Amino acid sequence: MKRNYFIVVLIFFIFFVISFLTNIIGPLVPEVIKGFSVSKGMAGLLNFSFFIAYGVMSVPAGILTERYKEKKVITAAFLLATTGALLFSLNSSFGIYLISLFLIGMGMAILQVAINPLLRVSGGEEHFAFTSVLAQLFFGGASFLSPLMYSYLVTNLSEGNLSNALLSTLNGIVPENLKWVSIYWIFAVIAAAMIIIVLISRFPKVELNEEEKVGSFSTVKELLKNKTVILFFFGIFAYVGTEQGVASWISKFLQDYHGMNPEVEGAKAISWFWGLLTVGCILGLGLLKLMDSKLVLRIFVLAAMISLATALFTPNGQVAYYGFIMVGFFASVMWSVVFSLALNSLPNNHGAFSGILCSGIIGGAIVPLIVGVIGEKFGLRVGMAFVFLTLSYLLSITFWAKPLIKNKTISFKADST
Repeated sequence: MKRNYFIVVLIFFIFFVISFLTNIIGPLVPEVIKGFSVSKGMAGLLNFSFFIAYGVMSVPAGILTERYKEKKVITAAFLLATTGALLFSLNSSFGIYLISLFLIGMGMAILQVAINPLLRVSGGEEHFAFTSVLAQLFFGGASFLSPLMYSYLVTNLSEGNLSNALLSTLNGIVPENLKWVSIYWIFAVIAAAMIIIVLISRFPKVELNEEEKVGSFSTVKELLKNKTVILFFFGIFAYVGTEQGVASWISKFLQDYHGMNPEVEGAKAISWFWGLLTVGCILGLGLLKLMDSKLVLRIFVLAAMISLATALFTPNGQVAYYGFIMVGFFASVMWSVVFSLALNSLPNNHGAFSGILCSGIIGGAIVPLIVGVIGEKFGLRVGMAFVFLTLSYLLSITFWAKPLIKNKTISFKADST
């Protein structure tokens, strides 16, 4: 089959957009608390509203993709994202923001499900592993850039530095006391542009392989009776909960305990958290060729625990700053290792199992909310310490997981035959 490299590049950009829209919530938490005069517990609803959409949409998105095909569902996903971003940009209140985040989250959940089979077909099955890793680098790059974009917009708009047409235009349409809303105007324009690009693009025909088919709800229901499925569902729940439970509160923690500016140091810390998470993926790929995946996971989880403890309990602000971004580095391999261990622990129905695992992304909704509620009552240091529980669950996987197929490693032993 002829490869469609235009679609491959388009998918890379879709991964970029997904990440750009998803990982901006953390830097905005201090702004939301200040701008809308809400508690930390209420601010925890931001992640809840966004990531609960993954729990709602992951399995239905697979069924919709099988029925209506990729082009239609990707267009619908960007339409939801555009609607959500515009809704909040035009009516900037806390309640509308929660609705907006849910709509954007639904769109991103649909995209996550729809684009992987399309990438496999467009780039070629023989290159799928490579193009998947490259797509994750685009994803990570956007996670690094979006907090910096927020910092650029808010810093310049707040100081009245309207040095170009973009800043002048945004200054005229955002509320005086909510300059950070400007980032959602950027999101709305990007998502709307993606609708046009997708509509004028010619998509290849995608035949889903057995591992990509979600199957019927009866298959999903049957899998939910399997103990292994439930245990790994909570593994994904724990990973995304860890990732978002830390990233969402870094900026506020550094502000509360070390007096750092959330628009500058806070945004940079979150940017580097995601940047090092991307770099760590590359290192992780190498380690997985040398060591058993369970051992790699164990080392990285323990290192993440040490980094988080350092960040939370040091009296030195700079040490805390670097401790947090190193949590991102050590979180890098967790998603891929847990996901692969899960799929390798079941002999069939991988498509339906993947849908259930992706539903575990709701950990990103629940854990930051718990952190916020605890943080409101006992302080954010105690609240963020809750993440040690999710890290402990990830550590437990390295002891009880029994994959049917282990990751292949390079052997340095001499061939004796």
